[in-house]
Amino acid sequence: MDQYLIILLYIQIALCFFCLVRIIRGPTIPDRMVGIDIFGILVVGICVILAVLTNRMFIIDIGIAWVILSFIGTLTLAKYLGGKKLNE
Repeated sequence: MDQYLIILLYIQIALCFFCLVRIIRGPTIPDRMVGIDIFGILVVGICVILAVLTNRMFIIDIGIAWVILSFIGTLTLAKYLGGKKLNE
């Protein structure tokens, strides 16, 4: 069972590098934002796998905090790209 989780961990890390390429080379700002969102999802997956492998459940709290910050950042960028001010 642990072998499969380690393989999944390596796959998640490899996918993070693909997202970093999209973030760096993205032709438009929305493409980069999608890359950042997917990167955040992959980091949360990595946190969950590490929590299960090491039996330290506080790592899931780190993943939850990452999701909340990512969601707030996505909302802020969407509002900015929509042409509205951030205080509206």
